[in-house]
Amino acid sequence: MGGCAGSRRRLSDSEGEETVPEPRLPLLDHQGAHWKNAVGFWLLGLCNNFSYVVMLSAAHDILSHERTSGNQSHVDPGPAPIPHNSSSRFDCNSVSTAPPGSCQWDLCCWKLHPGCLFSFCGDQPVCYFLLVTSPEAQDPGGEEEAESSSRQPLIRTEAPELKPGSSSSLSLQERWTVFKGLLWYIVPLVVVYFAEYFINQGLFELLFFRNTSLSHAQQYRWYQMLYQAGVFASRSSLRCCHIRFTWALALLQCLNLAFLLADVWFGFLPSIYFVFLIILYEGLLGGAAYVNTFHNIALETSDEHREFAMAATCISDTLGISLSGLLALPLHDFLCQLS
Repeated sequence: MGGCAGSRRRLSDSEGEETVPEPRLPLLDHQGAHWKNAVGFWLLGLCNNFSYVVMLSAAHDILSHERTSGNQSHVDPGPAPIPHNSSSRFDCNSVSTAPPGSCQWDLCCWKLHPGCLFSFCGDQPVCYFLLVTSPEAQDPGGEEEAESSSRQPLIRTEAPELKPGSSSSLSLQERWTVFKGLLWYIVPLVVVYFAEYFINQGLFELLFFRNTSLSHAQQYRWYQMLYQAGVFASRSSLRCCHIRFTWALALLQCLNLAFLLADVWFGFLPSIYFVFLIILYEGLLGGAAYVNTFHNIALETSDEHREFAMAATCISDTLGISLSGLLALPLHDFLCQLS
């Protein structure tokens, strides 16, 4: 009996030796990889919108100096721009800053400094290759997967098998069902982007205060800077504040639009600093709506639908911006004709 027990003990010991898990990476390495990824993706998101933000912020200057002959290579911030409609109380340009027109693209294409060009195009590869950690380096089974993949033929004779979570494996009916469920997220985000870009590209130039030391171009730049500062802060605050109901953010942004539109019409705000606070608040709402919408989708959709859901929701900002531009152009022309 003792021999039988001893044999069982040796068998269990041998089984235990066979089932010993592979050594995992130290906790410190995992934490280091986590922070590298966090910093890398944060910088990728920052660089992604950099050129677009610069173009929008410079729109007023570009439109003003585009009328000056022989000044096509750069924007000179020194002299004050000549207003197109000096009889209007809004001091309007001839063209609204609503659409990112060809003049903005000329700025980026038209004799840009090599250092700026590198900041537009070079930062993303640096972040991707030097900061973001490869998944194989964190996965204990990465070596086995790499070894098995090395045995695959270089040229496949059959179509590759689709992963269950891939959006390509969903039928048209499944995509339509998922899309209908996404309307709870898409519609508020469209409304938020419509309201904030109607303000930014339709009303910013019209929110002109003469009782300040800032020129019209300087006021426009401050508006854009404060808006982007609010967006930057709120998009980076997801770990501190999670908002479940983005409909509330859409409603608050529409109230901002109504309030600033009323001020453009009636001019009841006594100081530009009230507008500064409202625009900073507008940016906070816009960034919070964007980041919380995608965060809620990532949490509440199933694994097989998540990829398609995230891709489909990306139409929200484009749709909202396009609709706001269509309405901001005629509104700008109408208000600029008022004395």
